[in-house]
Amino acid sequence: MAPRINPTARQVRLGAELRKLREATGMRAREVAAFLNSTSAQMSQVELGISGVSAERVRRLAAHYGCGDEAFIDALASLASERSHGWWDDYRGVLPQVNLDVAEAEHHATFLREVVITHVPGLLQTSDYARAVFRYMRPDLPERELAPRVEHRMRRRKAIEGDMPTPYETVIHEFALRVRVADRQTAVAQLRLILDEIEKGHATVRIVPVDRDGFAGADASMMYLGGPVPKLDTGLLDSPTGTLFVDAAAHLDRLRTLFRTVKKSSLNPSESRDFVHRLMKEL
Repeated sequence: MAPRINPTARQVRLGAELRKLREATGMRAREVAAFLNSTSAQMSQVELGISGVSAERVRRLAAHYGCGDEAFIDALASLASERSHGWWDDYRGVLPQVNLDVAEAEHHATFLREVVITHVPGLLQTSDYARAVFRYMRPDLPERELAPRVEHRMRRRKAIEGDMPTPYETVIHEFALRVRVADRQTAVAQLRLILDEIEKGHATVRIVPVDRDGFAGADASMMYLGGPVPKLDTGLLDSPTGTLFVDAAAHLDRLRTLFRTVKKSSLNPSESRDFVHRLMKEL
């Protein structure tokens, strides 16, 4: 199998999990390669996600490493045998790989939890709102590159609006709802969409009012995606260099704690819905 040029985040994750299992045993790559009648170079490519690995080989490796977590092994084998393509593949070669990875991660997640402070969550943005944000961040972006970014962001809502919607809970700071990224009409339409998604049951929304005491989470923005098993949960963080996928157990634990902490500072869903209603009337 030819090495991949641009492995997806899920392919990289599979390789990383296999590496963690190997390292936990203290085995060297060349020892495992000999067990598989392979080479150290090929093992390295598999563990980097550059080369594929079969589900059968994943199970052989797990057994060789003494892993007895059957649910985890099944999940890894499923990752290895995954050959399906999603709507995000329409943008391959058009948008950066990370955009496709985010959409794919949301599609496969068992639940989604998000905290946003400065902008409305991408999954709840209108096309005009998204366009204004992209245009502000990249004023030099030509329409031929801007349009597919907006379209891709709109299609991401399939994750929470499809036939089998992923449970989605988000905590939004009031600041994000009040900032006018465009004009009043765009702001009103954006709040109306959030209310529609709440009413349709597509999103559980909690608002943190600006006058809430004890809130120190100005840099708390993040998304937490549930995996088929907890060991395969994933965190997404925005950084100055782009979106960062987080999967280290310690980092995931901190993100879970962060979500619980921010949630305590928020209004409950019913109060939050009423809050958005009032804010829309103020505009």
